[in-house]
Amino acid sequence: MPLPKPAKRKINFFFTDPAAQNVVLVADFSGWEQGPIPMKKQKDGVWKTSVSLAIGTYEYRFLVDGRWCDDPQCLTRLPNPFGAENCVRIVG
Repeated sequence: MPLPKPAKRKINFFFTDPAAQNVVLVADFSGWEQGPIPMKKQKDGVWKTSVSLAIGTYEYRFLVDGRWCDDPQCLTRLPNPFGAENCVRIVG
């Protein structure tokens, strides 16, 4: 009998930068730069995307016009091998 697939939840990511031309979400669940997730700019200058994730802990950052940026709303961070920090999202 096959094991049931883990339940996934729709998780929203936001980044505010009205002047940005391109914002993508890069994360351990997307293969980092191998699978960037495009974000859509809203009229108020907030960039948004939604991702379905299973319960777990995930690391992510934003690439804003080719520059690495942190999520200012995220208070939990872990050091990465590049001398910066990754943001952490816990899906429970």
